[in-house]
Amino acid sequence: MATVGIIANPAAGKDIRRLVAHGRFVPNQEKVNILKRILAGLDAVGVERVVMMPDMAALGRGALDNTSFSLSVEFLEMPVFNDDLDSTRAAGMMADMEVGCLITLGGDGTNRAVAKGSRNIPLVAVSTGTNNVFPEMVEGTIAGLAAGVVACEKVSLDGTTVASKRLEILVDGEMRDIALVDVAISKERFVGSRAIWDVGTVDELFLTRAEPSSIGLSAIGAQLQPTYTCDRWGLRISLGPGGTTVSAPVAPGVIEPVSIAHWSKLEYGEKADVSLNPCTVALDGERTFSALPGQKVQVSLTDKGPSVVSIDAALKEAARNGTFSRDIIFKGGSGS
Repeated sequence: MATVGIIANPAAGKDIRRLVAHGRFVPNQEKVNILKRILAGLDAVGVERVVMMPDMAALGRGALDNTSFSLSVEFLEMPVFNDDLDSTRAAGMMADMEVGCLITLGGDGTNRAVAKGSRNIPLVAVSTGTNNVFPEMVEGTIAGLAAGVVACEKVSLDGTTVASKRLEILVDGEMRDIALVDVAISKERFVGSRAIWDVGTVDELFLTRAEPSSIGLSAIGAQLQPTYTCDRWGLRISLGPGGTTVSAPVAPGVIEPVSIAHWSKLEYGEKADVSLNPCTVALDGERTFSALPGQKVQVSLTDKGPSVVSIDAALKEAARNGTFSRDIIFKGGSGS
């Protein structure tokens, strides 16, 4: 049975960067509308079952109001605590169910939480968050069609998915957490409001990718060395005087000069020592934990990130192999 999982984060797109910058606000009703369009796309290509993560905002149940689909929709039986662990637990349950594709609604933080549990499920990441380097700005119907052709095995995974990179954070030699886009070493001593919005508090950056069209901390690296998913390296950047200064869109509507002391490529498998201690460690734009005095923190780049569906490639292959073709019989004469 062709099955697709959906994890929609109701908290995505609502952090402090709406106050200190000009981050877009994505209301829950719009997320419900996106889910409706996703379900329509999945239904159109023959997906038989959809499994959703329950949430306190009831986004999934709202998406079923006033709709009629051939596919069945069920919700995972799990407790909901309205935190990142909800997404991680849901992704793990979906991996156990061997869903054919997993759709996420959120930003970089949401996808990081999902990646911690999703194992090898191909992801279609729909942007509804603040930092949106990892997920795509894609219309819901199109996302549903792409996830559907993957889950229904109407396209090959080899030609339509891309392996992503990840950063692994080690504390005293043991892996503590991961990031999909960026690790920021903050001078702040406490996690606080979590979101990194003041670049002046950042001492060091580690990036898996740095694309010129991106916004956020990774945009700083893009001004130094554009780096893409397919590149077999990342970047390490020390902020401060002594080197060059770049101008980067570090938050929505906020373009700032950033002083760079020095930078270098980060190679696969390299374990880079974090020099600042104590500090807080921010993962994909959010301070996550504090490193205590005397703890050794290292960051390593690996190729163990989630497999991501290339929406354009999936739909191109589906069109070429006739997935969307229909035999049309014209009645009532030849038309001549």
